[in-house]
Formats: sequence, C-alpha cells, structure tokens
Amino acid sequence: MAVDPFMIEVVRNGLSSVAEEMSLVVMRAARSPVLREAGDLSSNLTDADGFQIAQGQDVPMHMGVMSFTVREFLKVIPKAQLCEGDVWMLNLPDVGGNHLPDVKCIRPIFYEGKIRSFSISLAHWGDTGGGAPGSYFADAYDCWQEGLRIPPLRIVTKDGIDEEKLGFVLANVRAPETCRGDILAQIAATSVAESRLHDMFRKWGADHVEAIFAAMHDQAEVQMRRAIHDLPNGVYEGSDSMDDDGHGGPAAKIRVRITVRDDNVTMDYSGSDDNVPGPINTTRYITAASSYYVIKSLLGPDLQASGGCYRPIEVITRPGSICDARPDKPVVGGNHETSQRIADAAFRALARVVPARVTAGGPTTSGLALFGACREDGKWVTLYETHGGGEGARADRDGADVIRAHMSNVMNTPAEIIETEYPINIEYQRLREHSGGHGRHEGGRGQERAYRMRVNDVTLTTMFERRDVAPYGLEGGEEGAKFEMILRKQGSNEDSPLPGKTNIRIHSGDLVIVRSCGGGGYGAPEQGH
Repeated sequence: MAVDPFMIEVVRNGLSSVAEEMSLVVMRAARSPVLREAGDLSSNLTDADGFQIAQGQDVPMHMGVMSFTVREFLKVIPKAQLCEGDVWMLNLPDVGGNHLPDVKCIRPIFYEGKIRSFSISLAHWGDTGGGAPGSYFADAYDCWQEGLRIPPLRIVTKDGIDEEKLGFVLANVRAPETCRGDILAQIAATSVAESRLHDMFRKWGADHVEAIFAAMHDQAEVQMRRAIHDLPNGVYEGSDSMDDDGHGGPAAKIRVRITVRDDNVTMDYSGSDDNVPGPINTTRYITAASSYYVIKSLLGPDLQASGGCYRPIEVITRPGSICDARPDKPVVGGNHETSQRIADAAFRALARVVPARVTAGGPTTSGLALFGACREDGKWVTLYETHGGGEGARADRDGADVIRAHMSNVMNTPAEIIETEYPINIEYQRLREHSGGHGRHEGGRGQERAYRMRVNDVTLTTMFERRDVAPYGLEGGEEGAKFEMILRKQGSNEDSPLPGKTNIRIHSGDLVIVRSCGGGGYGAPEQGH
C-alpha cells in the first residue's frame, strides 16, 4: 500500500502522544509515590508482531527492554490465545524482561476482529515480596529470593478483572492496597492507548495505519544506517568495572568490542566476566537496551525509536556472563547498576571516534536507598528513593549538577511527600561541593541528602555503585567524587560508611546521609587550577 510521507509524520507524532498520555495516566492514578512522584514507569506501543512503534519520554532501560517484551511474550502465548479485552501481566526476566519489580501489563489492541497493535505499561512496584521490604535482597544468591515471579498471566478479560488471579498476586506483596491501585493505573493506561488507536483506525483505515507502521520501521532503518555510515570503519574496545560481585567480592568487569562496518554496528560483550553471586547480574535484554541507547543517543537522538531503528545494530552476549546471566541468578540490581556500566563501557569505546559527543563518567548508578517500615496497623510502607549526581563534563561544556544520566530518567520524591507518608524526616538537602572532577571543563556536582528516622525497626536497603570505582575523566580530566552512604546512629558522632549492597535495620533518631557522586572532568586541568 502506498504511504504518503506526510501521513508517516502525522501517525508517528500521534503515536508518541499516545505513549506520553499513557505515562501521565499512570502517574495521576497510581497509589505509590515511586510512580506518581518519581515516575519510575514507562509506556510503549508496538505493531501486531511486537516491534516497537512509539514510546513515552520515560526510562531508557525500560524502553529498550520493551522493544523485546511483546515478541518474547508471543513466543509463550501465541496470538491465537489472545482475546479482545485481555490484559496480561508478567515480570519474568527471561520473557523480555529485566527485574521483578518492573511489572508489565500488555493489552492486545484488536480492530475489526484482528490484532493491530499492543500497548504496554511498565511500572516499578514498591514491593513484589521476597527476602526484604521493597524486594531488594542484597544477600540473594538465586532468583527465587527476589520476590514473586509472574509468568504471562491474563489478569483482565472482556468481563473485567479476574479477582481470583489478582488476589493471588496481592497475597504475595507487602502493600496489597497500594499495589492494587498501581495495577489499576496500568490497566487504565493500556485502555487509553486502545481508545486512541481505535480513533486512528477509524479515521484513516486500519490497513492503512498498519502500512504506515511498516513504513516507519523502514524509514528509521534508513536514517540509522546513514548515521552509522558516517562513522569510520573499525574495531573499538571499551571496558568498565562494577564495584564488586554483588556480595563484596572481586570487582566484575564489563568489556565490549564494537565493530563498525559500513552501515552496521556489532556490539560484542562476550568478553565480560561470568555471572556473579550477588544481585547485579542482568539479562541480554538489558544489555541490548543499553547498547541501543548508546548508539541512538550518539548518532540518532531525533530518530523514532522503533524496531526499524535497531535493525542495523547487532548485540552479542555470552550466556552465563554478567551481561546474559543464567535464569536462576539474582538480577534486581543489574537493571539499573550493570545496565549503566554496560553503557559506560560502550561510551568509552566510542570516545575517540566521536569525542565531541561523549561525556566523562557521571552519576551512572541509581544510588538507591530503600526504606521499609511496618505501621502500627500492620500495613507496610516502602520508600524507594534514587539519587542523581554530577554529570560528566564534555568537550564543549561543564557537567550539569545533580542530574540523572544514561539509562535512568526518574525524579526524586519531594521532602514534603516523604515526611507526610513515611516515618522519616529530611534533615537537609544540598549540593555536594567540590565533588566534580577538575578538567578543562569541570564535572558536575553531586548532592547530599539526610534522612532521619522517626520510628524504630526500619529496614534500609542500599543498592548503589561508584562507591569504589569513581566516575572517570576523559582526555586528562580528573575523576569525580565517589558515591557515599553514611549511617550515624542516634546519640553518636561516629559516621559508619555503608556497603553498596546491604539490608540492615535502623531505629528512631538514626540518620542516613547520602552523598552522590560527582561527574568526571574533561581535558587536562588548567595550569594552577
């Protein structure tokens, strides 16, 4: 079917608007602060075969993963089993996923009796069970310790919500009322997408719109190939290190070998270390997501993120490595820690190819402090709080202060919300002075934030990197300050540094101080700096 190029733009922008609306629906309707305040969620649309056609301006690690989710889902649940009105839920990492707290709701969008598209709402649940409140169990050595594992599960039919299945899910999380509200928000988001797509199909014809989907893929492929063709052919290698093996053991290494040949890129992570004992392993989908992000952000930031955009990019992993862990390995931290290190390794590989576009090392860690408390009425609350840091400097400018870079894109929870909904006070929040690395251009500054407990027996989970391996400088620039988390017990003036991955219990009056990392500098510092 012939497709008018102007219609491609009309539909492309319309689809992006739909994905954005989905994310707004979740933020407005969700119960948990991690969704409605921090925005740890993402929205995605695919064609009938599961290839991405639009995404919200959400979290890059989610987006790259969701470019696989429906395709992997259809390998388990064939189209013949899908019905109009369905919504399916899943979080299994090996079905196009990342880690258990990121739960996907998938709705097949039918029109005139045929599947035309899929809408996906991904939301980070505040708890999915497991060995610790918030479902980050630092001592985990297998995947079953990390929480409830949900295979593709039909949670909604044309008759409404399947309360029996939903009840099973909610019985395995610590905050079922909050979780139920978040699930309803996700379902609503997929329903909004269905309504908007139906409007498009009615207005322009379903077959015509599907032909536009195909044309969008082809157009994005051509544009990406042109961008890659501008790079010099060659083989480029890069590496970076995790702080440890997730359990305080030796540092784990991420290695990538990037081959540019004409209009194709191959990114090979086979040389990375084996999967590790702790929860910083990751899936091949996250490795691909990080790789897509690097290439797209450097070469085609304005290209539509679609299945066609990624056709020229081949990602190779080695099963049994930290970048493609065995299915039984724990992965909760790999989602936002190892994904960042994968991106850093790839950026370092390409730094000499496109030096003007690459920043020095920055806040490529979630900086997670996760607090859990059981109220007097027996109900659990969990505060999932990530912390931005100083951006790395680049060839033409200093790094920005207190920002999130690369695979993350969530906001902080305002102090007023924390103090209202949790038994925690924010003592202060300020810039971390002198944390950026020196250079011809300076790395950005990190932040300091202090949390004072108002009750006893609060669980604290840490999950952060850049504690031991500092954000790197480029072209002679100095490293940024390392990430720190400090515990100061009530009545004590002694500061105890906290490990990057741990679960501990703290009490009323205890103070937890987070000092996020600064960005690396770019270029040798000036004389006498």
